[in-house]
Amino acid sequence: MNRGSEINMIKIDVEKCIGCGQCVKDCFPNDIEIVYGKAHVKNVACIKCGHCIAVCPKNAVSIDEYSMEDVKEYNKEEFFIDEDNLLNFIKFRRSVRQFKDKEVEEEKIRKIIEAGRFTQTGSNMQDVSYIVVREGLEKLKILTFDVLKEIGEQMLSNLTPETMRFKNYAQMWIKMRDSYEQNPKENDRLFFNAPIVIVVTASSEVNGALASSNMELMTNALGLGTVFSGFFVRAARRSKKIREFLGVEEGKQVITCMVIGYSDVKYFRTVPRKEANISWL
Repeated sequence: MNRGSEINMIKIDVEKCIGCGQCVKDCFPNDIEIVYGKAHVKNVACIKCGHCIAVCPKNAVSIDEYSMEDVKEYNKEEFFIDEDNLLNFIKFRRSVRQFKDKEVEEEKIRKIIEAGRFTQTGSNMQDVSYIVVREGLEKLKILTFDVLKEIGEQMLSNLTPETMRFKNYAQMWIKMRDSYEQNPKENDRLFFNAPIVIVVTASSEVNGALASSNMELMTNALGLGTVFSGFFVRAARRSKKIREFLGVEEGKQVITCMVIGYSDVKYFRTVPRKEANISWL
């Protein structure tokens, strides 16, 4: 017997609910009210953000559309991260371009994607998708090399003061495929012989970028290395053939490409950066 009052996506267990109003206060769309001493979802503006689930002291709220197995009870020991350790972790990360000839376990790939899946999105759109390329990596490289060479040739044939700063890149892109075919192991300047790439797509560029940032943190936490391939993103946005090969969904664009593997280089310290440009108003 269902003891809750089901309203489309949200369930309020009326026997657990104590009418404290915490869900009402924390509901940004103002879609919850107290009726006869119990929380009631109006289901007019709900964006399924889950704040009502997280804030309820009696665990009286659930969402039918999602798996409630995702929900974990907070405890400080498992959830707390020391701020100085976190800052050092961020400072120590490096973009890795040397990878071991070693496969990445599927369990680790899924954890990286989980870090993206639970990243915030605007209006709780949850519009981010993940394309893991392993078996098709060689074909994806060749497709990308071809497009980059085309971009480079077009750029060099029509240099302007604005594009002159990309001249070196254009020349590099033209040479990349030929160099790779001559010696794939030594001249993979695209994916650096990494065993997988994860292409992040989204309808919102901000949502995809935020997810990618958290995914990078998880990659490092798992003892892996990664580099974001801006070359690939440029080629993929230019080429319908690449997007069709990847199966990019209609209405989404390629946001990032994470080249991932076990690092074959060891770093011993952090590096300096420019002073922060801060305006206090």
